Parts: sequence; C-alpha cells; structure tokens
Amino acid sequence: MAPTGTSLFHSNLYPLFSRDSTSSSLGKFISTHISISTWRFAEQAPTPATKRRRLQKRGEVEAVAAATYEDPVVGRKSLKEYFERSKELIISSDGGPPRWFTPLECGPPSMNSPLLLFLPGFIDSGLGLIKQHRGLGKIFEIWCLHTPVMDRTPFTELVKLVERTIRSQNHLFPSRPIYLVGESCGGCLALAVAACNPDIDLVLILANPATSFSHSQLQSFMTLLDILPYLLPRGLPNMLRLMIGDPLRMMMDSLLEGLPLQQTIGELSQDLLAISSYLTILPDVYPRETLGWKLQMLKSASSVSNSRLHAVKAQTLILLSERYQLLPSQDEGEKLRRALPKCEIRKFNESGHFLFLEDSIDLVTIIKGAGFYRRGKCKDYVSDYMPPTPTEFNKIYAESRWINAVTSPVMLSTLEDGKIVRGLAGIPSEGPVLLVGYHMLLGLELVPLVTKIYRERNILVRGIAHPMMFIKHKQGRLPDLSQFDTMRMMGAVPVSGINFYKLFSSKSHVLLYPGGMREALHRKGEEYKLIWPEQSEFVRMAARFGAKIIPFAAVGEDDISELIFDYNDLMKIPYFKDEIRELTNEAVKLRTNAYGEVANQDVHLPGILPKFPGRFYYYFGKPIKTEGRGHELRDRDKSHELYLQVKTEVQRCIGYLKEKRESDPYRNLLSRLIYQTTHGFSAEAPTFEL
Repeated sequence: MAPTGTSLFHSNLYPLFSRDSTSSSLGKFISTHISISTWRFAEQAPTPATKRRRLQKRGEVEAVAAATYEDPVVGRKSLKEYFERSKELIISSDGGPPRWFTPLECGPPSMNSPLLLFLPGFIDSGLGLIKQHRGLGKIFEIWCLHTPVMDRTPFTELVKLVERTIRSQNHLFPSRPIYLVGESCGGCLALAVAACNPDIDLVLILANPATSFSHSQLQSFMTLLDILPYLLPRGLPNMLRLMIGDPLRMMMDSLLEGLPLQQTIGELSQDLLAISSYLTILPDVYPRETLGWKLQMLKSASSVSNSRLHAVKAQTLILLSERYQLLPSQDEGEKLRRALPKCEIRKFNESGHFLFLEDSIDLVTIIKGAGFYRRGKCKDYVSDYMPPTPTEFNKIYAESRWINAVTSPVMLSTLEDGKIVRGLAGIPSEGPVLLVGYHMLLGLELVPLVTKIYRERNILVRGIAHPMMFIKHKQGRLPDLSQFDTMRMMGAVPVSGINFYKLFSSKSHVLLYPGGMREALHRKGEEYKLIWPEQSEFVRMAARFGAKIIPFAAVGEDDISELIFDYNDLMKIPYFKDEIRELTNEAVKLRTNAYGEVANQDVHLPGILPKFPGRFYYYFGKPIKTEGRGHELRDRDKSHELYLQVKTEVQRCIGYLKEKRESDPYRNLLSRLIYQTTHGFSAEAPTFEL
C-alpha cells in the first residue's frame, strides 16, 4: 500500500480475492481495487453475497437498460493529465507487487455489466485508458493493472495473477463475459491468459499487441543497451517520443472537433510541457537495470504469447495504429487474424502508439460498432444493443452528409386519415412498427432513410440485415466486417425469427425488405420491380404483437447511376463467374427452401456507371393496423391477403413517386445548387406540389 500520508490514498478498502488465494504461491501479489482521490486499492475479494448486495445498491442509483447509455459528461482530457497522474502514481508507489485498481471517475458499474481488465504496456502505470474511463465505466466494471516501476515479477507470474483474477470472477459470475483490454505488452499478456483458459468466456481487445517484438526496433535497442549503456539517458526519451505521436496532428484533431484555436494551442502547449516533465524523470525512475528488465519481460511476453496462439479460442478484436513506429503492427495484425479463429481487425491510419489517449479514439464506440459488446455468453442483438449517443450519431451523420447533400432526399408520409404530408409525421412515434419497402440497387436508399428518421423524429429504425454483415466464416473476398460498423451502430440485426420476435417484443421500429439481397442486386430491366417471396414472411409475426405495418417506396436509383453489367452479363465471363461462386460460397446461405427468383442469392458486384446526380424520393404509405387481428391473421389465407395488400401498396407508392418527380423543378443537382447559392447552402430545395 502507499504511505498513509500521501494525498492520493485513503483507507476505504475492500477485498478482491478469496482467502484461499492469499494462502497460495500467488499470495504475495496484493491485488487492489481502488479507493483513492483518483484510485483505490484492496487486498481480497468480496463474498458472492457482498457482491450481490453491492450490485443491487448500485442498481438502485443508476439506470441499467442499454437504451439509457448517453455521452459521458466529461471535458477533454489532455495528455497533460495522463502524464501528471502517471508521474504522481509512479512516485507515490511503494514499490510493492502488481495490483488492481479502479479509477473513481469510472463510477459504479450498472447491473450485469461485464468485467473489463485493462492490461497496460510495459512503461504504462495503468492509466492508459484515462480518456476512456467515464465512457467505459457506463457499461463495464473496470479494473486496471498497476505494476510498480521497481517490481521484478516475471511475465509467467503476471499470467498467473491475471488467471487467478478471471477464475475468481468467473466463479462469482459464471454467466458474464470478461474483457481483457491489452495494450502493447498487455496484449501479449491477454493472449497468454486466454490460451491457458479456453473454458472461460473471454473477449480480447488488443491495441498494437507486442507479439512482433522480435522484428521491432526495441529488439535492436535492447542489444545496444547491453553494449553501450551510456546511451540510456538519450535513448529512453527518444523512444518515448516515437510512442507519443504527432503533436501537430493532435492540434488538428482538436480543431476538427470545433475547439477554438487559442484553446487548442494552449492545451497542446500544456500537453508538451507535461510530456517533457515526464521524460525528465524517466532516467531516474527507469534506470538501466529497470529498463533492461522491462525489455527482457517484453521479449518473454512476445515469445510466450506466440507459442500459445494455437490455444486461443477467445473472441478477439485487434486495433492497429498505422503510425506506430516501434512495432510492425500492421503485418502483425494480419498474422494474428490468420492464427486466431474468431479475430477481427480495425485499423487507424493516422494513430500512433498511445491509441487510447488520442482525441479521435472512443473505445466504447469501437466496441459497439464492431458488435463486440455483450452481457451474456451469447450476444443478444436486442437487449445488448445501445443506441448511438448524440456524439456518435453526429459523427455518423457527418460522414454520410455527402450522400444527403448530393441526393437531397424528399420525404413524404401519410397520416392516419390518409392525407399525404411533407416530412415524416405519418410514422407513428410508438412501436411496434414495421416498415416494409423496396430495396434500391445496392441498398443506396438506406443511409438517408435511417439517418433522416433518427435526426428528424428521434426514431431508431432497426434494420433486418443479411448475416454477412455480422459474421465471416473465413477470410476471403467478401467485404471486411468493419465496413458495416455504422449499420451495426444504427441498430441493424441479422435476419432471424428470434430477432424479429425480440424487436417486436421491445416495441421497436423494424425495417424489412422482403426482396432482400436479390432485390438489391437486381438485373437490367428490373428497376423498381418487387422481387418478393410468394408466401408472407412477416404478417403473422406483426399481427402477434399488434404492430403497425407501413408500406414505403424509394425512387431515384436511375437518377444517379446506370446498370452496365448485371449478374447475367458477369456469369458469361469465366473470371467473374468463378468470382461470384467464390463470394457466394463465403456468404451465409439464406432462403435455401425458397424457389423462384428470390431464391437466387448469388453474391456479386454489378458494374455501374455514375450519372450526374438526380434526387432521392421516399413515400411512406398509410399505416396498416394489425392490432386486434391476431386471431384472424393466424389463418394462412387471411395473412396472405394482407401480405398482397402490403405489396400492392408498395407498388402504388413507387408509381406515385415516379409520376410526381417528373414535375420537380429541382430534380437535377445543378438546379438545386443554383437555388442554394441564392437561399444558402443549408437551405433545402423545394420539390413538386402534393
């Protein structure tokens, strides 16, 4: 423990481990769970009953539902704070064994939150997630590993320490997953622990894992340190500068976030002063022997983790920084993806070593977008889902602003009395609601549709999507799953009866395209043709929950592109024919029992010629009520009759839009630009009369 006189610590301690853990050979590791003005430490674990009472009390003071997750109220944390607090922790440390701590700013976790163990890099005191603490604390119970500078615990003993922790927690809460977030050397530690514990439900998130140590600059630095020890005073600060990143880029990130230039320069100056102050104490706190030990441990960590990769079964997300200069992270990430059975990669082309300290990085958003957040053994796409925070949605909307600007979407909806109005007032605020419509070529209508409804009506539309957007059985030529992160953030779920059921049970707004991929990959001459199954697939489920069905149409694909090579053309060319077969074999098979055109689910990318952009038009028809018709619609004939009614309404909506758009004076992009030059570029160009 720290000296009792220090201002950082107080005596409000509680245990982490059971008494038997202290009697074992690992008893020398005093595990800690923080209670300081900044962090708190502890020595043994609470009993299950104590844990339950504590979690129950926490549940009384904060909301638990995923939908309540909001942006954490927190100001910008600078690098200055990270380095100052790291320096304070290093100097205040008593030099004892490794221990766990929880930053108080993480707050109490919500009920049923997964446990997140942060395993820092070899020169990090354990505060590497300082900018992420408040956000992560909303959805995780967080413990960070602190290893004092003078500690000489070998890597294999650190593995045992973490292993003892996860086994203890898994015994207390067997149904919740345990997340291991490892950075650099901590990534090796996470892999080694996962390899030894394939029976425990672990999720690994590895930032620039140091498994490539043998091919890095650090290997050469360690050799030079043995031969020329006098290089240390200059070598270590220079090595740290390589890890810190580009100060100019930090300033540009802040400016892009909208911070004033004067404030940005002031904060950057403070950051650089703090970094310089931190670097000046490094030769004192990291003498040659200590640095040599750390590098030897890093070498051991890399060797041990690489030798055990074959035994790692845990779900793994690897985060790679393009500008990380000490380790060849990019090549190493691909090697790990090939070696690990359930591994995904996210790349950050402008990031450096301290990935989690950069303003543009939000670990919660990354986890949500990758679909890696879950509270139980299996992911529940409904109960585990957290809607985008305002900050997350604003970023998504900004990234998609170009398509909204180019297509200038026209939104029409129908009120209960049948009146057609501009805007989305006709979409009911309360669910369950089922939006059933036509898929444009390549699903081009999706982005404006989902973002506009959320922005203007605060209604989150949960799309029923193809499983290929959520899982890849093997690496191949299908798009990387990272390309669908935004869709997952906005609530898309893989198509299945159980997900349909859960969405309606939670009174969600559900988006369904009965034509699916076949309609989105239609052929020449099939523009605006509904390619739906012969039998109803959704009517009886909607009736069971009394959902309102809203038929809708989207028109405008032929205003922005022309289909040049379709499926039939490509299948005549041997190269493309083989490619289509390869892509189709990679994808999850759907509608295997269907027949007709809708059963042709071959995956391909048609050849498209862009046009000078026109405009997108959306028309939401009058809601069709199913409430009170559950018994009636159990009859197959009655449900099929309603299915055909919905299909007819979608066709009518398409016809209405195709006719009306002919009288839109601003259908062409050029005419809209002229309008905006006189009325302001944020002004929305008018459209046809209703």
